[in-house]
Amino acid sequence: MGKRIALLLVLVLVGALVLGCGQSNESAPDETGNGEEPLKVVLLINGTLGDKSFFDSANNGMKMAEEELGIEGKVIEMGYDPSKWEPTLADISDQDWDIIIVGTWQMTEYLEKIAPQHPDKKYIIFDTAVDYSKGNLDNVYSILYKQNEGSFLAGALAAMVTNSDMPLANEEKIIGFLGGMDIPVINDFLVGYIQGAKYVDPDIKVAISYVGDFANPAKGKEMALAQYELGADIGFNVAGETGLGQLDAAKEKNRYAIGVDSDQAMLFKDSDPEKANLILTSMLKRVDNSLLRALRLYKEGSLEWGKAENLGLKEEAVGLAHNEFFEELVPEEFKQRLEELEAKIISGEITVDTAFGMDTKTLDEIRNSVKP
Repeated sequence: MGKRIALLLVLVLVGALVLGCGQSNESAPDETGNGEEPLKVVLLINGTLGDKSFFDSANNGMKMAEEELGIEGKVIEMGYDPSKWEPTLADISDQDWDIIIVGTWQMTEYLEKIAPQHPDKKYIIFDTAVDYSKGNLDNVYSILYKQNEGSFLAGALAAMVTNSDMPLANEEKIIGFLGGMDIPVINDFLVGYIQGAKYVDPDIKVAISYVGDFANPAKGKEMALAQYELGADIGFNVAGETGLGQLDAAKEKNRYAIGVDSDQAMLFKDSDPEKANLILTSMLKRVDNSLLRALRLYKEGSLEWGKAENLGLKEEAVGLAHNEFFEELVPEEFKQRLEELEAKIISGEITVDTAFGMDTKTLDEIRNSVKP
């Protein structure tokens, strides 16, 4: 009897050990649900959210990556004081982040200095590129945008509108362009905009203003009002938060506008429907799509670090917003022509000029050729 009890005890102990071993070999699922640690990504905004434009698009890209890729993301608003940007980037680089994202040409110098000090970190910079010839930047991926391609379509639409019998179009063949600063990336928008407008109407005139600031809506409104008073019946803002002033001017003058970066009509759909009904479309610089694309490629193991990529219509990194206002307000024949022009750009039949690498004399000739 005693032997039987002892044997039973041994069997029970062996069974418990086997069961325990089986449990210890299973890894507990994490947030991604696949046994992997979530990718930790931080986005540093050298400004603030709420511009309803460029930085909001970047923030949306983080949200998309959280939902679709399961990343662990964080967005930090550094404000508009440049003295805070470098120390914040340095501090974040010392923390436990897999990928650090920054944007705009204003962050290039700081990234070129800090990235080589942290070879174990990965960095993404958008809307500009670091100078890889300086070396030790193999951990940086740069995203450039062919905003000139999307702006070609915006200019073509503006020219169609000013030559049309649409309700708010006047007899003057003048369209507007409001730029944040007279710098290459803004002029890349301008060059494409003018080329697209002249493709439709070689005699088009463009009222061009540079505010000199990306965070001054009041001054943007003042300059946009002057363009509308000059005879422009539609204007294109490329000025970040400053560009919101142009949308205010469009509402005051009851004229058309084209937004930028984010879908600005939809952003004002509920809060200011009167304004939204004047924004025919927005030239989207899809920072959100490009960040999602980069993070997806990284997770797939195919993102090429140490280089810059230039993304355009083909990669859906730029393009016009086809929202309910566009569908309702823009004539069908205009939509069809825009589709044809987009296809020609993607196929290479139309080559859109760029301001990058363009000398000042050539740029001045382009601007003067459309001066009202």
